Amino acid sequence: MLELIDQLNSKLRSKTVNGVVGFFEDEYSLLEAAEKTYAAGFRKFDTISPFPIHGMDDAMGLKRSVVPWFTFIAGSIGCAFGVWLQWWTSAVSWPINVGGKPMFSLPAFIPVIFELTILFGALTSVAGMLWLCGLPKVDPPVIDPDLTCHKFALFIPENDDGFNEQKAADHLRSLKAKDVRKTEF
Repeated sequence: MLELIDQLNSKLRSKTVNGVVGFFEDEYSLLEAAEKTYAAGFRKFDTISPFPIHGMDDAMGLKRSVVPWFTFIAGSIGCAFGVWLQWWTSAVSWPINVGGKPMFSLPAFIPVIFELTILFGALTSVAGMLWLCGLPKVDPPVIDPDLTCHKFALFIPENDDGFNEQKAADHLRSLKAKDVRKTEF
């Protein structure tokens, strides 16, 4: 039983990476710092802000998410399942002819098909997002408690290509970071 608890704990516990973090005054300076950090050759860096910043994905060189593909595929499966379910229940499993109506009457089946499409797509979107983000995490590292309130940060991990602690710290200082320190995230 203890082994199972240890395995579950190791899966849910967040993996930390050492690195250098720089704090910035506002979202505009963080966006500019992300662009210059990407141009400097860093690829695994992360930005932390209390709200989403328009253009940050492009500044960091991030690819588009695959979550829309999860949603499309699951929605298509939900739509096909809805059509099959309605056909099977009305024409095969319990065929009752009411008033000369055809056994497969698509207009009557649209609400159920629509709802199953939305249900499959939405549930798969949420599950895919959680899986891609590695959530849930138990006891995540906290760089600074004010990052969720009013601070902005750029973190460069030590596993980035060509990482040198002094080089990364000097790079963040050259971008006018108000505070630069070594931390884990």
